Amino acid sequence: MGRSHLAVRMRMRRHKVFLLCVLGICVVSFLHYYKALHSIPLLQELSSPSNLKTLKMFSDIFWNGPAADSHSQQDFHRHSRLKGNVDSNVILPGPPDRKLHERTFILHDDHTPLFIHTESGAVCFKEGTDLTASASQRRLLHKEINPEDEEVNADKKVVRCPCRQGWHGPHCGIPTIVYHSNLPSKSKVTPRKVPRRVINAININHEFDLLHARFHELADAVDVFLICESNFTAYGDSRPLLFRQMILNGTFNYIQHKILYIFLDHFPNGGRMDGWIADDYLRTYLTKNGMSRLKGLKADDVFVINDADEIPARDGILFLKLFDGWTEPVGIHMRKSLYGFYWRQFGTLNVLSACTAAMLFKVYKGDGIFLRRRTYYSMSGFREYENSTGRILIPWAIGSPVHYGGWHCSWCFKPEGIHYKLISAQNGDFPRWGDYNEKRKISYIKDLIRTGGWFDGSIPEYPPTDPKEHMYAPKYFMDNYKKYHYLLENPYAREKPVSNEQLKNFK
Repeated sequence: MGRSHLAVRMRMRRHKVFLLCVLGICVVSFLHYYKALHSIPLLQELSSPSNLKTLKMFSDIFWNGPAADSHSQQDFHRHSRLKGNVDSNVILPGPPDRKLHERTFILHDDHTPLFIHTESGAVCFKEGTDLTASASQRRLLHKEINPEDEEVNADKKVVRCPCRQGWHGPHCGIPTIVYHSNLPSKSKVTPRKVPRRVINAININHEFDLLHARFHELADAVDVFLICESNFTAYGDSRPLLFRQMILNGTFNYIQHKILYIFLDHFPNGGRMDGWIADDYLRTYLTKNGMSRLKGLKADDVFVINDADEIPARDGILFLKLFDGWTEPVGIHMRKSLYGFYWRQFGTLNVLSACTAAMLFKVYKGDGIFLRRRTYYSMSGFREYENSTGRILIPWAIGSPVHYGGWHCSWCFKPEGIHYKLISAQNGDFPRWGDYNEKRKISYIKDLIRTGGWFDGSIPEYPPTDPKEHMYAPKYFMDNYKKYHYLLENPYAREKPVSNEQLKNFK
């Protein structure tokens, strides 16, 4: 009896040792593959704090049985109910704890068929192609290839697509604002099989009407909008998180699945004394925080950074998304306006605004403020990065002084909004007009809007404008003319000017 009992105990011990060995092998294998596959979105999702907590709940239940911690089971069931109503393709504005600024965003490839293959062998961008062109017109577009061209058979032909007005190139995918740009390689660009993902980064204060226009203009070209809001103004005063409130109350429901909210909860040291420190830091924090929360980023994805009053035209950004062969960094020629689109200024504002993710990190050190500057060629990583691409990197700009690649609408608010911008402005761009009581008077601001004058008393000359002119304003504003009338027509054009006596009263 004793020997039998001893044999049973030894067999149980051997089974336990065997099970422990198997478990150890499983753990070691899991850790090995976890490290190798850490970049896979599913594994990253599993490794998030919330899911690790859920896995711990499962573990507790498995090892401790029905007597496991009741609070853990309740939390798990509550979490399951919440997850049950979530579309996995949509990034909601925030989890139950309302921490929008801690969410991550997973970038996905877009496989929507934007190009068509014709019977004659052409690859045509659907939007830019005239699908009603007759067979005779299409035959005229066949072009014989020069036999001396490299890697081309002598009997091969290039079939050009029949383009709609405003679109150019053999694939009808080059918009006018790129066709008339200074891009040196525009004749050599080719369609991508899978579009790039586009990241658009913006700091926001109270430019909410312009933000609506941006979202509607770029909705199908941009994959994620990185929007940074702070509880401090650029001057260092506290401010409410208005944009966050608007996300939560549903104002941006139509685009919230593409918004990654970034919260800057501190003001940089020295920013109150030197406003340029604060101005630069806003873009630095926006880029570093936002890009660190993107999952699945690829080296050739496009990063675009703008001020809130700079709105790129959709066609130019779509071109960067759909085609290979363009160089970097990329600027944008923007139509310049003051107070509203009716006061158009001469020339364009050309700001370096875009580059690939690879250039952002290898040359600009992951900091968007360096992209905005024009000293990329002197940065330590530029030559190494240029050599790695196998081509000469030549900056170019979407658009031209004649063909606008976007809109820059400076101080484009109602009078109350201009007043708020005056007192929020950073302490460095002198003269800081918000420091002058008379400049903050609403009646004075209305007269500036009426005349197109500036705070220094000057009244520049403006070229004539007409709301019917091409690229007058973003399409969203034009489609909602009545609602945004204050930006499209001078609301004070018929009012009497402020008299000299009234100006004295301001002082």
